[in-house]
Amino acid sequence: MFRFIIIVLFLVLYLVLSVPVLFAEWIIGKFNPGLKDRSSKAIVGWGFRCIIRLAGTDLIVRGQENIPSDTAVLYVGNHRSYFDIVLTLSLFPGITGYVAKKEMLRWPLLNLWMKNIHCLFLDRSNIKEGLKTILKGVEELKNGVSLCIFPEGTRNKVKDTFLPFHEGSFKLAEKSGAPVVPMVILNSAGGFEDHIPRVTKNKVVIEFQKPVYIDRLEKTQRKNLGGYVSGIISERYFQLKEEFFSQELC
Repeated sequence: MFRFIIIVLFLVLYLVLSVPVLFAEWIIGKFNPGLKDRSSKAIVGWGFRCIIRLAGTDLIVRGQENIPSDTAVLYVGNHRSYFDIVLTLSLFPGITGYVAKKEMLRWPLLNLWMKNIHCLFLDRSNIKEGLKTILKGVEELKNGVSLCIFPEGTRNKVKDTFLPFHEGSFKLAEKSGAPVVPMVILNSAGGFEDHIPRVTKNKVVIEFQKPVYIDRLEKTQRKNLGGYVSGIISERYFQLKEEFFSQELC
């Protein structure tokens, strides 16, 4: 419980003390939007890295060389933990937002920082509003802002399983022409969700796979894009589990 309390206190203090910084970022954005994007990511990334250290997470990262450097991309990953965003933001080169549930807008101050790093808020219960969000995401990608989405649609609560990847999540890449970078996240729930409310030290492995260019896929693969990308992630997931957690399997 001690780690959990410390992290909550840090998050509250971070958000409260960041109010004047948010105001400064707003002013910067009026004159230099690019600088605001970079500074907001740096500020949020610093906060996330502090949380990772407080949680005692040993983060192992692989495959960053697979991320294209000349274009915005759509990162697609499996989703088991609230920490998935905390763990991944600083790993992305360039400006990258997340596609989040609209319910996140209810969190004061946090929602402002999320907007500052180009997060989009998806209303899954409203098709019309959901389409507007997708179109906004397409525009972001075309303008050079990468996005990260978890196509399972919600946090998967069952260890070593994968919920179906929603095909609609890939419209962002299809309509923008951005490559899809599959992202394997292994054991992110081991620090918190697997034993709520305790936060314990754990090892997390994140590996970026080679980009998927939709226009180069076969017709059958494009038709079932969610299943195709899910297959890439799930296959590598169990290979990484064998490599890094084989002793736990014995």
